[in-house]
Amino acid sequence: MSKTAVNIKSIPAEKFAFVNRGEKLTDTKFVDKPVGYLKDAWIRFCKNKGSIVAAVIILIILLFAFLTPAFFTKYDQTFMDVYYAKKAPRNIWLRDHLGICSGTVTRDFNERGMLVLIGIGIGAEDTQGTGKVTLEEGMASYYQPMKEIGDPQEITGMIGSKDKTIYTCELDTYLEYGFQYQSIEQSEYKKIKEWEAQTGLQVLYPLVEENEWNLEPTNANYWYKTKKGTPVTVNARGKAKEIAYEPGMVLEDNYVRDADGNPVYYMFTGGGDVDTAQYKVRVLYYNYYRYVNGFEPEYLFGTDSQGYDLMLRLASGIKLSFLVALVVSIINFTIGAIYGAIEGYYGGTTDLVMERISDILANTPFIVVATLFQLHYASKLGPIPCLLFAYVTTGWLGMAYRVRTQFYRFKNQEYVMAARTLGASDARIIWKHIFPNSLGTIITSCVLVIPGVIFSESMLSFLGIVKLGTEKTTSLGTLLADASSIWMNYPHLMLFPALVISLLEICFNLFGNGLRDAFNPSLRGVEE
Repeated sequence: MSKTAVNIKSIPAEKFAFVNRGEKLTDTKFVDKPVGYLKDAWIRFCKNKGSIVAAVIILIILLFAFLTPAFFTKYDQTFMDVYYAKKAPRNIWLRDHLGICSGTVTRDFNERGMLVLIGIGIGAEDTQGTGKVTLEEGMASYYQPMKEIGDPQEITGMIGSKDKTIYTCELDTYLEYGFQYQSIEQSEYKKIKEWEAQTGLQVLYPLVEENEWNLEPTNANYWYKTKKGTPVTVNARGKAKEIAYEPGMVLEDNYVRDADGNPVYYMFTGGGDVDTAQYKVRVLYYNYYRYVNGFEPEYLFGTDSQGYDLMLRLASGIKLSFLVALVVSIINFTIGAIYGAIEGYYGGTTDLVMERISDILANTPFIVVATLFQLHYASKLGPIPCLLFAYVTTGWLGMAYRVRTQFYRFKNQEYVMAARTLGASDARIIWKHIFPNSLGTIITSCVLVIPGVIFSESMLSFLGIVKLGTEKTTSLGTLLADASSIWMNYPHLMLFPALVISLLEICFNLFGNGLRDAFNPSLRGVEE
């Protein structure tokens, strides 16, 4: 104390100056404005970077689910094409500019199988039915499914069997079906001819003879002469000679021709008047698809096992999962909050009786409840209402337990006793004084209910307990179930639904943890 006094006395008097009234000492402004509970929670939530990223990802997934049908696809939910089932992702712009999403896969073929697919490109270039298109012209065709052919590899077989030659090829799966037979009306035939003249694209191709050189009459891709599946050329005496796969190879056509030698493009199969007469025609299916729909087939996420646009089905599954989870969360919040508040506030006998009821329900396996609802009521009420009933039967118990715990924690606090002393009613104390202090835990619980519901709903759909795979509706679990037996050959069927479920589970947990910390009253005003 003495040192301080000496130091002060040692300061010269001229160093001191009086301050005039109203004179500013500094430009710094000190603001002491109270921060509300929600604003304080928002500030602390924004400091949690992991939760912010998780919230952004959840928002992106939601936007994808609700905007995809309107902006990101050409198809509607009912559009299905069985010829384009299980196809890899394909987008024309990405294929042409970036070389990705081309719809191609890598497969191994023997020479016979490879020639069948090569023949599609050769036949597509033979627009006049001359049968003189070479291998090189066919390989350069836009409709050639074999985009790249690897070097032949000899595979040694077992003793006594012949060695096999295998080619590893890059195949455009959207072109592999090639030609198809269709039954159309005469009026439709005329419309196709008009469309061909307008666009310069050919849909109708010559019919194929059903003779000894036709390996499989129902397969429109065997337009060339074959013997036991091997392409042949036939001389005037009817002798067949095998055609080898080599540069300059020309397949000999087996088209139906009229008396003048011109190829025949349709066959009358019955019908009434001119407009309804039925024609059998052979079409290049890729161009027939363009004629029917007005655009080339392209699916950014590929197609599912039935031929639906996988991106649309994925968006539909996300919406269904979100809506079910949101409804369940709201119902569980309402029932659980009321039930738990009554238990925790009144305690005693009331709490004892209500807890025993909770114990009985808690020991009932959810999967058993869900299965029973689906077996007995799904045909009458529908699978989704039955699923909601199953969730509501036991889903609110966790919420009730958390609310009960919070009420036991806060009901004997001084501010509650003060409110009771001042004559506040039980309802006012519960909802105005205790419940707001429990809000952080309750909100966190509600948010964490959503990933749990999404996961369990996906599990029930995957196991086939809940049937949600309809024309307009599906679920993420149903998509996974459809892909479970074929995903090794078609990995995109498993990749996209599994990725979405994983992201939702991780992000909702991070988001819920951020909300828990933000709404925790004990952290209010604490700098992180």
